Amino acid sequence: MEVLGPKDFPELKNDTFLRAARGEEIEHIPVWCMRQAGRYLPEFRESRAGKDFFETCRSPEACCELTLQPLRRFPFDAAIIFSDILVVPQAMGMEVQMSPGKGPTFSEPLKEPEDLQRLKTKVDVSSELDYVFKAITLTRHRIEGKVPLIGFTGAPWTLMSYMIEGGGSTTHSKAKRWLYRYPEASHKLLSQLTDVIVEYLLGQVKAGAQALQVFESHTGCLGPVEFKEFSLPYLRDIARRVKDKIKESGLDNVPMIVFAKDGHYGLEDLSESGYEVVGLDWTIDPRSARIRTGGKVSLQGNMDPCALYATKERISEIVKRMLEGFGTKGYIANLGHGLYPDMDPENVGAFVEAVHTHSRQLLNRK
Repeated sequence: MEVLGPKDFPELKNDTFLRAARGEEIEHIPVWCMRQAGRYLPEFRESRAGKDFFETCRSPEACCELTLQPLRRFPFDAAIIFSDILVVPQAMGMEVQMSPGKGPTFSEPLKEPEDLQRLKTKVDVSSELDYVFKAITLTRHRIEGKVPLIGFTGAPWTLMSYMIEGGGSTTHSKAKRWLYRYPEASHKLLSQLTDVIVEYLLGQVKAGAQALQVFESHTGCLGPVEFKEFSLPYLRDIARRVKDKIKESGLDNVPMIVFAKDGHYGLEDLSESGYEVVGLDWTIDPRSARIRTGGKVSLQGNMDPCALYATKERISEIVKRMLEGFGTKGYIANLGHGLYPDMDPENVGAFVEAVHTHSRQLLNRK
């Protein structure tokens, strides 16, 4: 197999997503979907059959193939590397399995502050997460400049929650118990995670990622006070430090997206947290999001994924209303969360087509 390095990448043919992220002029509104490489595609299920999930994550070839699959079907304006947010806790020495039907499971979750001693104090990100960097570089070459490639990470609070809960949770009560009972240990863990995440994101840019998304998936279980203490400072820190390190390394700046699911109460703060783009879930009205973020950032989102169960005509109407709400400047169309496994790929195609068609009409009317 030919080993391709992170240089001499094919020229980018469609930079609409990057221009929209920076609030620049566009010919159509760009669109991509969270979890666009996923189980709703029969070819994805076929590629993944009988293979361990994290084994797949560790294979650059497999990640590259899964990242490219949706692009063969749909004219998305961006691709996001196939990986998982829990590779970071793994790099810190925790064991995670993906259990069929149950999701991620940690064999030994963190229970009390003394358990923090089990984590590696110094993580060599370049060797521990090398497989992600290799997948990004390989995909950048194989994507042939068709669309930009997005790298990503989980945010500190979201990862902390998984590491303490031992998997998914509806209440996050074990993790929140730490915030109220062990605030110092919580900050220690969040700082440790932040250090790893900063190096991880920098490594992704060096490997060829052209944009970065930070997933704060568990914002919804925090209130405004806890969010301001245990989530926001670390989100800000990540944006600032990654940008500084990119500059120091002589690399080109890449747009960064923060997606704090169910964090509607923190919209103003998020728009001032150092990211070019704020991703929104479907609980936020597009017009009010524009007013509340005051034109400081581009916005991404936010169609309810379940709208994809509607007829194609209805999907088209929903998209049109959404685009009119956000307007055409500084906007990236997406769902308010990831695609679900039982969704019809044809309806995903209808969503993408509706964004392109309606946005061209809106832009021509200007």
